Amino acid sequence: MKRYFSFLLGTLVATAMIMSGCSGSSSSPAVTPAPKTTETPQSASTPAKETGKAEAKVLRMNMEEPATLDPTFAEDTVSGAVIRAIFDGLTRLDENGNPLNSIASDMKVSDDKTTYTFTLRDALWSNGDPVTAHDFEFAWKHALDPKTGSQAAYQFYSLKNAQAFTAGQAQRDDIGVKALDDKTLEIILEHPMPFFPTLVSFLMPINKKVVESNPDWAKDSKTLVGNGPFKLETWEHKNKLTLVKNDQYWEADVVKLERIEFSMIEDANTELAMFQNGDLDWAGGPISGLPVDAVGPLHQEGKLVTKPKATSYYIRFNAEKPPFTNVKVRKAFAYAINRKEIADNIGQAGQTPLMGITPITASLKPEGFFADNQPEEARKLLAEGMKELGMTKLPEISYLYNTSDRNKAIAEALQAVWKKELGVDVKLINKETKVYLDDQEQGNFVITRSSWTADYNDPVNFLQKFIEKYSSSNITRWHNPTYTDLIKKSYREGDDQKRKQTLLEAETLLMEEMPLTGIFSDVNAWVQSEKVKGVRVDPLSKIDFKWAYKE
Repeated sequence: MKRYFSFLLGTLVATAMIMSGCSGSSSSPAVTPAPKTTETPQSASTPAKETGKAEAKVLRMNMEEPATLDPTFAEDTVSGAVIRAIFDGLTRLDENGNPLNSIASDMKVSDDKTTYTFTLRDALWSNGDPVTAHDFEFAWKHALDPKTGSQAAYQFYSLKNAQAFTAGQAQRDDIGVKALDDKTLEIILEHPMPFFPTLVSFLMPINKKVVESNPDWAKDSKTLVGNGPFKLETWEHKNKLTLVKNDQYWEADVVKLERIEFSMIEDANTELAMFQNGDLDWAGGPISGLPVDAVGPLHQEGKLVTKPKATSYYIRFNAEKPPFTNVKVRKAFAYAINRKEIADNIGQAGQTPLMGITPITASLKPEGFFADNQPEEARKLLAEGMKELGMTKLPEISYLYNTSDRNKAIAEALQAVWKKELGVDVKLINKETKVYLDDQEQGNFVITRSSWTADYNDPVNFLQKFIEKYSSSNITRWHNPTYTDLIKKSYREGDDQKRKQTLLEAETLLMEEMPLTGIFSDVNAWVQSEKVKGVRVDPLSKIDFKWAYKE
């Protein structure tokens, strides 16, 4: 993913280029039973040769190296995609993002919408152990335990006393998840959460016996035990990863693929060439990317598949590192950006400029909280901010991003526009995703790219990430007690319109202080073989191979 499309930016010639619904609802979606046979071929062709039959059961894709295959620690899209293939939650999402019963055969909700009781079906782990409610209880409490050190612990904060436990203010037994017996799981929430049945599709169980016997259980195909439609066969780091059908899966009869073979080619041009040569069945989103200069032509040729997703692409400032300790400097860098040029010339697939943080699918103010492309105001704010800081010269400013063709193009576009409009030299730092995430967590950045795909399509899923100063979800180190109070007030508000108004006040405050700034509301874009059917890419940008097959 090295080449990129170039264009003229203002008067600078030959510079680098600028470039997973509806708005949140308070009604809880119904959880319906998973269909026994879903998206099976009506008349799949029957190749004459046995090799052809075998080929029809193998899906070939490309992705970057997953950061982890342990659900306890997973935050990134690629890890999540593989984990979704080798694990199964209480629910699973359909192609529209609606939850279906999966490991849970039944769900009951209390009148106050804070207590959920799930009945589990008969299911097995890939090593033959029964999947029980105790596995869910252990997994979720393990993720919340400070000793575990999970950066993804915040995903469980909707459970009663979960955050208090992580902060050392409650006991493990106080957390609102409990196995009443092997088949019954009781969950108590801090407050009503309309999209909880969707959220639990990502909160996987783990096998307690396996985890406690080997801390590195999820790093090797010989020790990784899952309960999903596939299991890990090989993982050659930075080379390839192979999944095979899990015959122990509770609904193995609907899984048509025998194998999924993932290559790990970093260059987007090579990936697309492999697809065009017939060596891959799919290229691009949501777990990889297309060359920036190929998106437009593919779209014009009618070969590009695009789908809106609940994803914000944005940048974060480190509010503890000068000059971004000053709100005017943060605003200067935000206002200087021309988001429309980035969306039109690098995105090229229907991305929408984002002058807020919540994506279009869940936006409370689609027009944004400020005007795009304000270079004059940006220069004025930078001068005022530097004066307030007593600076005549800015310290070295760097921009951290993770490897991808598009990320590189956007980074170079931002570098160019900040040089042109603000006269600031910005150093670009590119790292592989795992190292990049570690650097973000440790605050080893000045400016960094980020993106967030909703776990449930509601604005609070984006806004609640920034209520704690020191957390893996808020790496900006920015904190405002008023903002935190507004988010917590929204949790308690039963009236949907009042709740949305409270969240709008919160996002307005966030944009006033600008510890981060949106670039665009994203879409998924990819090309796929006509033979590939049944791969689900839902509005939350989650990809699921359970029902996939090839004609």
